[in-house]
Amino acid sequence: MGSPMYSIPGTAAPAPEGPTHSGSAAATGAAAARVPPADRAHTVSEVLGESQADAVIDELDRDLVGLAPVKARIRDIAALLVIDRLRMNLGLEIDRLRMNLGLEARAPSLHMSFTGNPGTGKTTVALRMAQILNRLGYVRKGHLVAVTRDDLVGQYIGHTAPKTREVLKRAMGGVLFIDEAYYLYRPENERDYGQEAIEILLQVMENQRDDLVVILAGYKDRMDTFFRSNPGMSSRIAHHLDFPDYAPAELLLIAERLLAQQNYRFAAGAREAFAEYLAQRTGQPNFANARSVRNALDRARLRQASRLFADRERRLTAEELSSIAPSDIRASRVFQAALAAPNPKT
Repeated sequence: MGSPMYSIPGTAAPAPEGPTHSGSAAATGAAAARVPPADRAHTVSEVLGESQADAVIDELDRDLVGLAPVKARIRDIAALLVIDRLRMNLGLEIDRLRMNLGLEARAPSLHMSFTGNPGTGKTTVALRMAQILNRLGYVRKGHLVAVTRDDLVGQYIGHTAPKTREVLKRAMGGVLFIDEAYYLYRPENERDYGQEAIEILLQVMENQRDDLVVILAGYKDRMDTFFRSNPGMSSRIAHHLDFPDYAPAELLLIAERLLAQQNYRFAAGAREAFAEYLAQRTGQPNFANARSVRNALDRARLRQASRLFADRERRLTAEELSSIAPSDIRASRVFQAALAAPNPKT
């Protein structure tokens, strides 16, 4: 396999193998690499069967609770990629002309913005998106590199560029997921180095978009401010996906699935107790959707273990060892705080 035809700003590009006859040879080669043999897939069903991308989409539907708008948008993006793949396979005239002229048959821009509150599935969907892109031939590896500002921005002059380039090098061929991306931009601090990281990202997002997809994630209001302050970044984002908060019934279903994954279940009355817990917790500060559900279940398991541990001589059954009792949930500080709150009716 030849050297990848990309370079990261500030690093030397790998030399192409074999003779080249024009400065656009690398771009033409990259475009040609995206074109499957003409006798392979000529229908949507054939592309999906060949790539098995629909299996990833089906898993997304099955494994993730709720998120109907997000799932619909992912299907739309997958449809765009499949049709683009068919265009390349069928060798449409415009694509042939571009390649004959030594121009790259550009892939559609796939950089994305995921907005929503914590715990709404943004990282999970990004991982599945990387798999879909890989199966349809838009990224070479299909891996996900998840980072924050600390992974990209240095603490002193000359530190940011090498940190950012190293992250980009690891992400090439896959998806780079930057959580809370707005922290890259701190205009109130003139000595902040985040702008340097943004400038390097902008170059790579434009020049290596056939080998890297960047997903920026965070709270919607802060991301909107970030894009207004960085129009160059905004113009490179083709797809904006907003992740809604989970409804109470969806959070309860997530809890049951999380327990089942660890061979636990709610005992009689515990499901109702957890529904009451959610009704209290969702109205409190710092609630993080599925993340808070997972944390609450971890604490319930801790209380269950302490309860069973206290009776050291009793022979425990498999059902007792795998059941979360109502008391394991009602011992939460959420209920205690509710009891301590003054009742306006008294």
